[in-house]
Amino acid sequence: MILQPVLHPVLLVLLLAAPAALVIRALIKGPKKGAPGTPGRPIWALRLGMIVVVFAMLLRPGIPGGTSQTLATDTDIVIVVDTTASIIAEDWDGDKPRLTGVRADVQSIVSEYPGARFSLISFDAAAQLRLPLTTDATALMSSLDVMLPEITDQSRGSSISIANRMLADTLSAAAKSSPDRSRMVFYLGDGEQTTSSDPESFASSAKYVDGGAVLGYGTAEGGPMKKTTGRAGANGQGGDYIEYQGERAKSVIDEANLRRIGEQLGVEYQHRTADAEIALPKAPTTTTDYAASGEVGNVIELYWVLALVLVALIGVELARATMLVTRLRGLADRPARPSSRRSAPRSGTGASVPPRASSAPERAKRDEGPAEEGAS
Repeated sequence: MILQPVLHPVLLVLLLAAPAALVIRALIKGPKKGAPGTPGRPIWALRLGMIVVVFAMLLRPGIPGGTSQTLATDTDIVIVVDTTASIIAEDWDGDKPRLTGVRADVQSIVSEYPGARFSLISFDAAAQLRLPLTTDATALMSSLDVMLPEITDQSRGSSISIANRMLADTLSAAAKSSPDRSRMVFYLGDGEQTTSSDPESFASSAKYVDGGAVLGYGTAEGGPMKKTTGRAGANGQGGDYIEYQGERAKSVIDEANLRRIGEQLGVEYQHRTADAEIALPKAPTTTTDYAASGEVGNVIELYWVLALVLVALIGVELARATMLVTRLRGLADRPARPSSRRSAPRSGTGASVPPRASSAPERAKRDEGPAEEGAS
């Protein structure tokens, strides 16, 4: 038997001690005499059973179901994503936004390096650290799913290397906090420089990089772009396309810029298309180890059996409560008995004798009688 408690067992005992004490006290004292509907000892015993079952469920019992080795990748991976308006240009897999391919490739990166720590940086007019280093791959994908490109009306051009300083700072901090871990960088963008200045270099980050890749999105023919509104839904796009000189504006990939970034970081460049599998480099061998994570047992959970027992006990309690409510309603609906009236005096034979009414002359004689006796 294996126990995987949701809380420390001592905390579980403290949590359930008070209700258990109350139930045990009521069980020992028993029901009060002359109190109809008061729970008897069997009911209190049932309630004590509920508490015991809940305690056992929170311990999460299970039985071993075999073991398997897991791969641990002691690597910090920083993902840099272009969020300018061109990232939703519609030339991925036909007429889909490039951001669709970006999200699919990030998911592949997460799957390729299990156990790694991930960080997410986005850039358009400015760079933004959207997610610090974490092993929570779900948080990474959630951040990517809600990530929207910059608003078209607020766009003033962007540089493909505006994130270079934030990337260097992130890698430097990771190297200081965990010098034994390796570091990889994945840059995802189209390489289109829309400012008049030349791109800055990523060379300051190269000394911290042990691997990674620059992934390019887009086509030489270019793809049209819808206006971005910054609101959720449809990648934050509006219904109208961006126009330039009366025609739909198109974004074209600049592979020369992307290759230059790859050279500065010391990683390979790869042009991404929907019909080609992504080729990801292997993690540094010194940081990929099966023994580091050990053997993890596959536990067959048994809490669901206890949950069924708890449901049965609750069903008994509900059935009793329903019976009591039905009985009380029956008493309330029963007609009240008529109130008894005081009966008239009865004769010896049991028949009621109504009082005889006195006539006026008789009442006069009774009144005069005592006076005449006094005169004689």
